[in-house]
Amino acid sequence: MASIKKFQVTFDCGEPERVARFWCEILGYVIPPPPEGFATWDDYTRSLPPERQGAGFVAVDPSGEGPRLYFQRVPEGKVVKNRVHLDVRVGTGLVGDERLATLEAECARLVALGAVHQRTLLADEENESCIVMQDIEGNEFCID
Repeated sequence: MASIKKFQVTFDCGEPERVARFWCEILGYVIPPPPEGFATWDDYTRSLPPERQGAGFVAVDPSGEGPRLYFQRVPEGKVVKNRVHLDVRVGTGLVGDERLATLEAECARLVALGAVHQRTLLADEENESCIVMQDIEGNEFCID
């Protein structure tokens, strides 16, 4: 059986474009060009039936390395903790105070974008420090 190398991460959310643009800021992702035949995403959106307008949005890694992110509108809000979450790797290779300072600086940047700092988990005998956060619709993620 062949191994799968490409995958998409899908977010259920209330405002797909807003959440997609938030994650673009966090990850350095971009909004891809609109479909062929449309000058802008707004032009494309206006061509859809009213019930499909704003129902989904995409963000991609400009290098083509990372997974495509798809944001789909769902009627219900988030109720419980995520079963899967993203770890945003900003402190790779760093340890101790240097790692914590890097994580705290990124946390401050993300809070300014609308993220919520939930808690900081300090290093112990087994794990390095990480910070648990929520995106603009309450989805948990970590910076580590």
